[in-house]
Amino acid sequence: MASSSYEGILLGMGNPLLDISAVVDEAFLAKYDVKPGNAILAEEKHLPMYDELASKNNVEYIAGGATQNSIRVAQWMLQIPGATSYIGCIGKDKFGEEMKKNAQAAGVNAHYYEDENAPTGTCAVCVVGGERSLIANLSAANCYKSEHLKKPENWALVEKAKYIYIAGFFLTVSPDSIQLVAEHAAATNKVFLMNLSAPFICEFFRDAQEKALPYVDYVFGNETEARTFARVHEWETENVEEIALKISQLPKASGTHRRITVITQGRDPVVVADDGKVKTYPVILLPKEKLVDTNGAGDAFVGGFLSQLVQEKSIDDCVRAACYAANVVIQRSGCTYPERPDFN
Repeated sequence: MASSSYEGILLGMGNPLLDISAVVDEAFLAKYDVKPGNAILAEEKHLPMYDELASKNNVEYIAGGATQNSIRVAQWMLQIPGATSYIGCIGKDKFGEEMKKNAQAAGVNAHYYEDENAPTGTCAVCVVGGERSLIANLSAANCYKSEHLKKPENWALVEKAKYIYIAGFFLTVSPDSIQLVAEHAAATNKVFLMNLSAPFICEFFRDAQEKALPYVDYVFGNETEARTFARVHEWETENVEEIALKISQLPKASGTHRRITVITQGRDPVVVADDGKVKTYPVILLPKEKLVDTNGAGDAFVGGFLSQLVQEKSIDDCVRAACYAANVVIQRSGCTYPERPDFN
């Protein structure tokens, strides 16, 4: 395929957040009532944490947000200028400018809605022993409105895309935007992909999630999210392979694509449920001393997967690229990567 035919082939829509990342200790987590591996929304008690992290001498500011990470990684893997686009809401501030610069440097065509009143969203990334805990203060990201999506210059990105990816986190912000895009994808036989994203999404945003699911052709998630999903739906099983199969067999709005479910399990094999069958894929194991932090590992996995999917490669190739991208990212701070991928 000529690179021009890849223009805008992949669109992501989500919460653009600036990661404020630092290595902390157990006492810091305890002070703010955060558990290792958490992915949660900030409450009142968490708010002082952002300044405290910012004052640490090892602090790093990295453009983040789950969907944006995945899109950036897909763009990096593809190395085709303009292949990816992204939509989300930032504030008119220093962090927002940082975000725009970062998207541009990554080669992603970002159409940000800029909110006049709210600051750009941030995510506290607390790293203890290589494991990350995420506390998101959505701020401006929470202000995304479907009116922005409906503007001709933004809807054009939806029209142009053949693959559309939205992390489950966006269900808390603009379910009506998700619905617009989901219905468009079903009506035009495009591929629509979502992520379970976090246990709290499966538990507390179940209605919004269930409304979107019939349209989803690919469901991504990790083992904890999958088990939470199963518990919420009273499936009485902890078996990830069984859960992946059941998710893939939930009703679909359109019969064009059958649903494929892809569940990661950290260092354990990736589970793929497709057409009533389950296949597992070993991941690339990394010696503990090479692990920097797991922040962005799942996002990078999806990005690697998408980079092959848009090229119509096999699921085996998609998973191989996904594991490669995740392996690169966990050896670096945040969801970052070297100049060029070394994947063939």
